[in-house]
Amino acid sequence: MNDSVRKGPKRPGLHEKTAHEGTKTDELVTSLVRLAVWEDVGDGDATSMAVVDPEARAIGDLLAKEDGVLSGARAAEAAIEAVDPNVELELKKKDGEAFQAGEFVLVLRGKARSLLTVERVLVNFMQRLSGVATLTRRFVEAVEGTGVTIVDTRKTTPGLRYLQKEAVRHGGGSNHRLGLYDAFMIKDNHIIAAGGLSAAVEQVRANGPDLFLVVEARTMEEVREVAALEVDQILLDNMSPDEIGVAIETIRGIEKDRDLHRAWIEASGGITLETVRAKAVPGVDIISVGALTHSAPSIDLSLDFRFED
Repeated sequence: MNDSVRKGPKRPGLHEKTAHEGTKTDELVTSLVRLAVWEDVGDGDATSMAVVDPEARAIGDLLAKEDGVLSGARAAEAAIEAVDPNVELELKKKDGEAFQAGEFVLVLRGKARSLLTVERVLVNFMQRLSGVATLTRRFVEAVEGTGVTIVDTRKTTPGLRYLQKEAVRHGGGSNHRLGLYDAFMIKDNHIIAAGGLSAAVEQVRANGPDLFLVVEARTMEEVREVAALEVDQILLDNMSPDEIGVAIETIRGIEKDRDLHRAWIEASGGITLETVRAKAVPGVDIISVGALTHSAPSIDLSLDFRFED
């Protein structure tokens, strides 16, 4: 079998840089956070403007009330910029760093009104994103030593996809495709629409751009069919550990017999912290987990507010 790295498109997601890195990412995050500030603040923070001296200054310490992994510094910076760029932000922990209950993860200094106005948006982003990073870290630790990479899916909160996928990376995982545009992923409905699995692959290669190609296989018949097509990645959907082992043996045997490049192997479908280790069968490269983004609980963070002396 030819074990060399495929010469086709690089697999999306397994790199620190993604299709959205750079200026486009900054614009995306800034727009998203400004929308969240507008949603919360509207014409102004009525209570703070009525109660707080406009010249009063304060300090806000963001306290962790449970253990976790930090994510959301980029959103925090954008929220401050949207409310009051003069507020000073000091990160006590960086994105991707673990923290314990009772630790302060950041400090804000500035006008009291500004701190009270930015508080909820800033904390909301950091709680949810740190929750994604923390859950991802647990999955990564659960498969430690197996060589398997934990990746996310497109099951993200609308509008929060980039930040949630960034949080997955902060937790030690990696990203599947970012959207419908940066990789082909042939699933059951595409196979039905094309008139068969092989027909779907043939149409992608005839009509599509040069993108990484993932094909879902749900049965051993589909495994045998897709293994002969020399695709970039084979997704084994909702298979038991024993079925995954048999599928990998079948795929590698076909690749060897036909001198085909080695496809990446992905296991997916209802993966939990309790089952992920069992699904990390030797030969599996990637395990995708939708729960990283659609079911991660928020980390409990609280802003301790005090006036400057």
